[in-house]
Amino acid sequence: MVRESVPPLVKICGNQSAADVIAAARSGADFVGMIFADSPRKVTVQTARAMVRELGFPLNHHELALPPPMMRGDIPADELVDWCRQGTEKLASYLSQKRPLVVGVFANQHPDEINAITEETGVDLVQLSGTESWDDSLLINRQVIKAIHVSAAADGQDLLSNIPSQRSLLIMLDAKDKERYGGTGKKIPFETSRQISTKIPIMLAGGLTPDNVSEAVKEVSPWAIDVSSGTETDGKKDYKKVASFIAAAKSS
Repeated sequence: MVRESVPPLVKICGNQSAADVIAAARSGADFVGMIFADSPRKVTVQTARAMVRELGFPLNHHELALPPPMMRGDIPADELVDWCRQGTEKLASYLSQKRPLVVGVFANQHPDEINAITEETGVDLVQLSGTESWDDSLLINRQVIKAIHVSAAADGQDLLSNIPSQRSLLIMLDAKDKERYGGTGKKIPFETSRQISTKIPIMLAGGLTPDNVSEAVKEVSPWAIDVSSGTETDGKKDYKKVASFIAAAKSS
């Protein structure tokens, strides 16, 4: 196993207001996400800036130890495990400076647009949730979490063999959907996720709720977990569900 049996870090995504991120932070979230891609949960730059300000100075105002530089070209596959370990160590060091970290979520947007939004809002990390090339991570002015969209029939070993190192600090697994890039409520088979999580640290997403997150943590042992629709009622954040989700995840 890549990680010992310790509680996962938790990302509450799809926040749409300052009140949302404050509630998540008070409940113990390690990451809060705001969506800039096309989505019912999409926020404006102005709203996002206000949300970021509620959580203190952006990460780039702190003194940080940077990860090794990312590189273009083919990287030996046997370097992936070590690279991913270094990535989570860096994220842990960032969390020692600021918690929760703010993640801006994008999908198939031009790097120039992403960089402009990150600078204007002050988000700490960028999540690429579309079908971007791996090398697009090298064009972003923040450290990157890269999402992989997993179909129900996917083989974890095949997915793992196509993940390059030196492109993102953390890999997210999310359920594949024809219409949307996240927040669908669909699940990934535990076995598929486990095939990857036993090799590298992952952030697990897809169909998680306060009622099933404990089982997911025990079955997959992810380094972190992500939830959006599972902490909502009628499309808005339900703060009781947020608190219940975090408590259930961290007591697993």
